[in-house]
Amino acid sequence: MSDPAASAPVRPAPPTVYTIPIHRPFADALAAGLLARAGADRMRLARTTILLPNNRSVRAVTDAFVRRAGGGLLLPRLVPVGDPALDERLGTLFDMADAASVPPAIDPLARQLTLARLIGEVRPETDAAGAIRLAADLARLLDQMIVEDVAPARLADAVPDALAEHWQASLDILRVVLDRWPEELARRGRIDLADRRNRLLAETERAWARRAPAGPVVAAGVTVAAPTLARLLRRVARLPDGMVIVPGLDRAMPDDEWDALAGGAGERPMETHPQYALRQLLDRIGVAREEVRAWPRGGGGGASADRGRAIHNAMAAAVFTDKWADLPSRARRLSGVRALTVANPPAEAQAIALAMREALEVPGRTVALVTPDRALAARVSAHLARWGIEADDSAGRPLSLTASGTLLTSIADAAAEGFAPVPLLAWLKHPLVRAGDARGAWLADVRLLDRALRGPRPAPGLQGVTAFLREGDVRTARLRRDILSWWESVVPMLEPLAAAFAGSGVALEEMFALLRDAASALAGDAAWSRPAGRAAADLLASLEEHAPDGPRAVATAAVPAMLRTLLDGVAVRPPQGGHPRLFIWGLIEARLQQADLMILGGLNEGTWPSLPAPDPWLAPAIRATLGLPGLERRIGAEAEQFAAALGAPEVLITRARRDARAPAVPSRFWLRLDAMTGGVTPARAIGRWAEQLDRPDDFTLIRRPEPSPPVEDRPRRVAVTKLDRLKADPFAFYADAMLKLRAWDAVDADPSAAWRGSAVHRIFEAWIKEDGCAPSRLRPRAEALLAESARHPVLRALWTPRLLEAVEWIGAQVADGVAQGRIPIAAEVKGEIAIAGLKLEGTVDRIDRLPDGSLAIVDWKTGKPPSKRAVAEGYAMQLGLLGLIAEEGGFGAALRAKPTVFEYWSLAAKDGALGHIATPTGLNKAGEGIDPADFTSRAARVLTDAVQRYLFGDAPFTAKLHPEHAPYGDYDQLMRLDEWYGRSAPGAGA
Repeated sequence: MSDPAASAPVRPAPPTVYTIPIHRPFADALAAGLLARAGADRMRLARTTILLPNNRSVRAVTDAFVRRAGGGLLLPRLVPVGDPALDERLGTLFDMADAASVPPAIDPLARQLTLARLIGEVRPETDAAGAIRLAADLARLLDQMIVEDVAPARLADAVPDALAEHWQASLDILRVVLDRWPEELARRGRIDLADRRNRLLAETERAWARRAPAGPVVAAGVTVAAPTLARLLRRVARLPDGMVIVPGLDRAMPDDEWDALAGGAGERPMETHPQYALRQLLDRIGVAREEVRAWPRGGGGGASADRGRAIHNAMAAAVFTDKWADLPSRARRLSGVRALTVANPPAEAQAIALAMREALEVPGRTVALVTPDRALAARVSAHLARWGIEADDSAGRPLSLTASGTLLTSIADAAAEGFAPVPLLAWLKHPLVRAGDARGAWLADVRLLDRALRGPRPAPGLQGVTAFLREGDVRTARLRRDILSWWESVVPMLEPLAAAFAGSGVALEEMFALLRDAASALAGDAAWSRPAGRAAADLLASLEEHAPDGPRAVATAAVPAMLRTLLDGVAVRPPQGGHPRLFIWGLIEARLQQADLMILGGLNEGTWPSLPAPDPWLAPAIRATLGLPGLERRIGAEAEQFAAALGAPEVLITRARRDARAPAVPSRFWLRLDAMTGGVTPARAIGRWAEQLDRPDDFTLIRRPEPSPPVEDRPRRVAVTKLDRLKADPFAFYADAMLKLRAWDAVDADPSAAWRGSAVHRIFEAWIKEDGCAPSRLRPRAEALLAESARHPVLRALWTPRLLEAVEWIGAQVADGVAQGRIPIAAEVKGEIAIAGLKLEGTVDRIDRLPDGSLAIVDWKTGKPPSKRAVAEGYAMQLGLLGLIAEEGGFGAALRAKPTVFEYWSLAAKDGALGHIATPTGLNKAGEGIDPADFTSRAARVLTDAVQRYLFGDAPFTAKLHPEHAPYGDYDQLMRLDEWYGRSAPGAGA
């Protein structure tokens, strides 16, 4: 027969609720107290069940028991009540016969994809990427409604009459989706994960109501007041051998402040207060604050009780902060807390890393950085690596920021953008692609492709890249030839992806399979190795499995955004194994944990506390009517964690005066501490050390570069276009002619002046050589060439129409000249002559034969031609030197004659029209200027003087000698211009 006593309901005992003060380390105090209660009976501890908030708190409490055990120890059963897989943790605590009837939970990813499909069906104008984002927000809303026991049917009666129209539209969509969602779950035989957790917790509460557990039950550190969880804690508090232990309850708070937390008639509750969650929890478990007792054990360490009182005073609600003026200094003093304000986030990370490094000098001392700013955490980790310290960053990183995640997003970017050069090269250069012994040869080929693709973007698609490599810009002909065969060997690996993305959309299931295959084709096993790779593989496998539940197709342009949304939802936490005394925690990971030195970083408004995330589905008024947590509840949780961290033995709080964009506002928590204390003690030493860390004791100012190579090594060949550079910026001439350094165009660059000039030259060269300067053929010729090369939108929209208008003007001018006997006879002819002991070379744009047999030298300009003043000062001698070459027969005997006309034909606007002719020669009425007959000899004298000084003499190649005539900055970085320009001190080159 069964024991009647065993099946009798448990008779409720008076509630047993404790609190561990804010200035005590929670986990160590908990372990110390439970060990003391167990006494010599260590099996009592093994029979104990401890309910904890999350998995990280399980680790914290485990470590606390290990620290205090002093020998072998059988740990209690530690159950995180926030763990989705509660059935695995609670199954041994009671008879699961009833719980076995609880249906399994739907996979979270399958739920998100299904909700995205439903949203897309209700609102067809939403693309798949937007539907995925909205589905994530809707899933969070569903979880909140389930956790707070809010039935979806209540939405019908929760709409204020004054609700804005756009909220009404969102609510209408929400109602339709929520009406269809139960049908989707029933079809699968599944329930929501939060619903399953609620049911399991409720079954646990009912089981313990029927029969008390065999051992003690302790709920420790839980501050979430969800109704189902609160009912379980209510039961635990009244078990014969049960207790609830809450962290940091302010038992000394005045009653009026405590009552104000719940709000009154017509007043909102103070959800942003760090004690609000505890107030709500105690109300729901039916315990008055006066019934909560202080935990009898301190656990060692922690701060003083005075610090604890001061922390609670500092976090008082705004309406009660007037009491600060009447508090004794002891109740306002934050001894052991220091503050550091620095200029910017990099300086903040440097200072934090230095403070952590200093803490490790003390044997046995622990230090932790707590921050919600993941960028700051990453910077600190990088600074610590300079000392060989690997930080245990338990908060992890979004999968989208790991190597495997960025590989997938680079593939999606490349495919969605039609294999444009920037995303294509980002994919091919990715660190995981061809990782290993083959990477060196692979990168050498990718770098050649990089060189060949610089400049304006080629036509879209793999075919566009291939066509460009075969027939592209003449300036890169050798590079294109060298890389073409390698590129053609890579194309087959990319073609399946290109074919799928060729249309306007791609099937969801096919897309994930293509991403997986493309990553494997180029990166192999490296794409799926290590924690991030395994997480990426698991995510893609799950996405492929559940893709039939999601949207039918996704627009190709939306694929990268959708993929990033999915990758952002996965956190990758590195395996444990960092420094045993140094930690980096996020706010969730820091719960119930404490180090000897706690560094609270990123204390700016918008970071800590963070900005409340908007809810796209429910207006704040509807949330309040339904009893859902307000959007500002998160601020209260972050305030609670801030207050708890201030209870460590030593605390350093830090902030930067500005972020990457603008000045930053100090956190409201920071301002509270400053206002109450009159200013937190500054950590000046750490700030000074951080400033000096990378500053040398002495440094030498760089002086203007003036390289002076041996005369015999100097060039003996010069181009007509390089004379200005030799005279105005000799260093640039040296870098170009002697060091052979060339400025590269950017990848996918806007068309440069040089590129536009080359396009114009090709048009006129073909027109003169192939069309005989027929005016009727010029515009068709220009349109044909521009159609092949002007794919850049700026060219098509702005420059091409202007060029075609100028081309019409040029055709008319040439026709008029031909009618008067001026005949174009040559275009784009190269020539050279010997002069002043060297070779002078150049390419003339156009040569015309004048009626008297002399020549006209013409240079095409897409912009403004040089001024007469510049020519008079000995610069812009290109036309004169080209005339000199023609005069000496350098362009061939047929073109040897005396030039008498020198002209720039500019396509730029002048006097309201596009296109004009300018000449650097000509005399005014006073006889001032340059006589055309003397222009070539004048150019020869200028060239000879410069050559004798710089190429046959020992004059140094001084940087920016005449900057007004050296407008181009191709070599400014090489000459370190910003470090010396503007200083008057002369000196030899560095």
